Amino acid sequence: MLKRLLLASMASLCLSIAGGTQAAEVPADYSMVLLTENFPPYNMAAGGKNFAQEENISGIAADIVREMFKRAGIAYNMTLRFPWDRIYKLALQNPNCGVFVTARNAERESAFKWVGPIGPDDWIMLARDDSKLTLDNLEQARHKKIGAYKGDVIAVTLAAKGFEPVVALRDQDNAKKLQSGEIDLWATGDPSGRYLARLEGVGHLKTVLRFNSDQLYLAINKDTPDEVVTRLQKALDAMRADGFVDQVMAKYL
Repeated sequence: MLKRLLLASMASLCLSIAGGTQAAEVPADYSMVLLTENFPPYNMAAGGKNFAQEENISGIAADIVREMFKRAGIAYNMTLRFPWDRIYKLALQNPNCGVFVTARNAERESAFKWVGPIGPDDWIMLARDDSKLTLDNLEQARHKKIGAYKGDVIAVTLAAKGFEPVVALRDQDNAKKLQSGEIDLWATGDPSGRYLARLEGVGHLKTVLRFNSDQLYLAINKDTPDEVVTRLQKALDAMRADGFVDQVMAKYL
């Protein structure tokens, strides 16, 4: 019940600031609702909790997004929630809401307005260090038991290609599943997968396939004013040019 009330509250907050979204000028009191998840090292709640707000959220993307909104002069509030597919739907359905970080692909392109890229996210297959598996392409993994993160673009893409990934509610759970032999391969992002594995005390994993290179973005509800998106993108471009983005990356990696 508490989870439903918190999600309903966030949806109401998005709607409450939706007035004037199509106006040419952004009102002085305009504010956005930013939603994220635990996705280290990009977004993290203090203590690894599944709920956090404002300064209790850290990570590469959280730091970059804060600075981006500061430079653009746009107010916001930031909430980290679980699970991913619920906050993704909130941003999809409610004006003036955004969700970060997420991959920008053909299936999602028209569903949002986009600001980025914020950082890289390669797709890899991890195996235990003692595994004899070798892969030259994705097709060779078809008959293996593959762990993935429910609702994540990697899991969705694998399913679209006819795979049947074993999905977990938290991506880090796949590290221990791999270690225990419950799955043969872990389809995850790089650097996020290795970072999560270290947090779970799981080492000695090896990359047996790198099957996609992607970039991560802030996805903004498509009814948000274009001026907001433009100001945010200009701020991010300036941050990359003056070295701020590289400094944040170096802080966490």
